[in-house]
Amino acid sequence: MTCNTLEGKTVVLGITGGIAAYKAADMVSRLKKLGACVHVIMTRNAVRFITPLTLQTLSQNRVVVDMFEQPHYWEIDHISLAQKADLMVIAPASANIIGKIANGIADDMLSTTVMATKAHVIIAPAMNTNMYHNPFFQQNLNKLKESGFTVVEPGEGRLACGDCGKGRLQDINVIIDTILNFFKTRQDYKGTNALVTAGPTREPIDPVRFITNHSSGKMGYAIAEAFAQRGARVKLITGPTHLDPPQGAEVIRIQRAREMLDRVMEHFPWADVVVKAAAVSDYRPREEMVHKLKKHHQRLEIPLVKNPDILMELGRIKGDKKLIGFAAETDNVKEYARRKLLEKNIDMIVANNVTAKDAGFYSDTNKVSIIFANGKELDLPNMPKRKLAHIILDEIKTL
Repeated sequence: MTCNTLEGKTVVLGITGGIAAYKAADMVSRLKKLGACVHVIMTRNAVRFITPLTLQTLSQNRVVVDMFEQPHYWEIDHISLAQKADLMVIAPASANIIGKIANGIADDMLSTTVMATKAHVIIAPAMNTNMYHNPFFQQNLNKLKESGFTVVEPGEGRLACGDCGKGRLQDINVIIDTILNFFKTRQDYKGTNALVTAGPTREPIDPVRFITNHSSGKMGYAIAEAFAQRGARVKLITGPTHLDPPQGAEVIRIQRAREMLDRVMEHFPWADVVVKAAAVSDYRPREEMVHKLKKHHQRLEIPLVKNPDILMELGRIKGDKKLIGFAAETDNVKEYARRKLLEKNIDMIVANNVTAKDAGFYSDTNKVSIIFANGKELDLPNMPKRKLAHIILDEIKTL
């Protein structure tokens, strides 16, 4: 990372009580080296883990703890810091502070400053794994995601309490990169609701076997991440993948095509733009076996029935929403993509040959053609899927 990348930016860092609070010293030091002006707000419990003096020395600014402390200058701290902030970061963020913010409670300096600021807020949760998975906590966390907060998902591993699982504060490098991405990425989708689908679906044959495809979900996840980076509120409906959730997106997991249809239709009224990047199974077994099929015969025939065409359904009801599709082909790529574009009443389609070298399902790169309903076509060279995601968003803006 280059020095002075954050020159002229003011970051207000909130620190809550938890063993991970000691990592805040490294975070403050890193932000200062990048040129940021850093102001620290600590909760009462945070000072039990790391002293304000340490963070004051590193930040070179007074650390605020008590909401009713006599001000050094004639300004109200929570209003002053709320106005100064170009960005607020809460790391580590306890279940307590997340619950307060989600429910509009402002009873200490940190929660009050969050309520008063117009700056974007990044939250990095850290807590016991059972607390993290508690349904009440997840409801609170989802409230923040839906309100546009960026959530840096916690890591997995051995926790300070001795438990193993998800809940440890994400690596400082990831948090710093999230901060850098916020400042270097334009916020041209702020206020937009983006619904993205990704990954494969699985259609059960019996309790052991299923029909699926080679989709890795990488392209759809990259698009969801790009939307979040550019200020959109994002819901990602995904089939089974091994990918980490995109930062800043609400993730809704499904298995079958009909489940994806139900979830897409449920959230479609909320969306301003829909990107259907999922590879949905076209067919499913007519009958799902209750017990595992045994190898009694040399030949096995499994009757299939057609799954609903989600993109076709959306095209019928889309109204003024922007609808983007994908076409993964092996031959006559543009011809099939143009036909799909017209038949399904979509605004833009991204087409690629999945058999091409360094492209397709498992690759981190892709080579595509973007075809528009007005006849415009754009052929792009091979590039990383994350870079391509931003180009796709640029083209959506032109619709």
